[in-house]
Amino acid sequence: MEFLSPPFMQRALIAAVLVGITAPAIGIYLVQRRQALMGDGIGHIAMTGVGLGFLMSANPVWMATLVAVAGSVVMELIRWYGRTRGDIALAMLFYGGMAGGVMLINLSDTGSNANLTSYLFGSLSTVSEEDVTTIAVLAAFVILITVGLRRQLFAVSQDEEFARVTGLPVRALNLLVAVTAAVTVTVAMRVVGLLLVSALMVVPVAAAQQIARSFKVTFALSVVLGTAVTLAGTVTSYYQDVPPGATIVLLAIAAFVALTALATPLARRKARSRAPEPAECTLEVPAARPGSEDTRV
Repeated sequence: MEFLSPPFMQRALIAAVLVGITAPAIGIYLVQRRQALMGDGIGHIAMTGVGLGFLMSANPVWMATLVAVAGSVVMELIRWYGRTRGDIALAMLFYGGMAGGVMLINLSDTGSNANLTSYLFGSLSTVSEEDVTTIAVLAAFVILITVGLRRQLFAVSQDEEFARVTGLPVRALNLLVAVTAAVTVTVAMRVVGLLLVSALMVVPVAAAQQIARSFKVTFALSVVLGTAVTLAGTVTSYYQDVPPGATIVLLAIAAFVALTALATPLARRKARSRAPEPAECTLEVPAARPGSEDTRV
């Protein structure tokens, strides 16, 4: 348990647990909505918030949260109204967010490319007590939304038209999902980085879907997998001196491959057990009548 001694590792492990819970918790709704890459786009936009934080000598996590939330709202508005040129508008929003972050962080007196790299790919040693407090507050918000409104969010993610007919506020719930995803991105950026956070939101969910057949089981299993890979990746990066974000994502992909390999033979075995057994064909031979010499069928 040597890795528990350094204070920075204690902070990093707390942040890793919170990220491991929150990322799959919101990611399952994005996967259901076929918006698996939404987290990646929000991560690009959040870079502008990080740059603003350094430029204004403010907390980069809180500034990134504000900018990411605003960007997620714009993304939803584009999805609602930008039917013809929506993809172009989203591309400019994503690339502009990344370029703005790079520019702002280099214009600031306290920012540098080293700071930028730690936010892009995650860094254990830079997680401060203030970061842990901020991450805990934001993670509590994400868990409250994803668990407390799971029935409503699931209904909207599965079928918007049916949810609208039943009286649910579909647009408000869609907006809430986008905002929650933006908050999750900023929660995870100190551990896995803005460029890799989308993988942690999607891959554990995809892995859980290989063996789970209900939403409740998929939700629980994806959170367990997310927590396991973030903890394992954080500890591995401490001992092997490797990037934590890349390690966590690779472990998540390895879990997906392992569960896929396990699920395939199980599915085949279950299919065989459910298949009806072929009826045995029997041919009864009538008994020969007494005194008859013909015994052919």
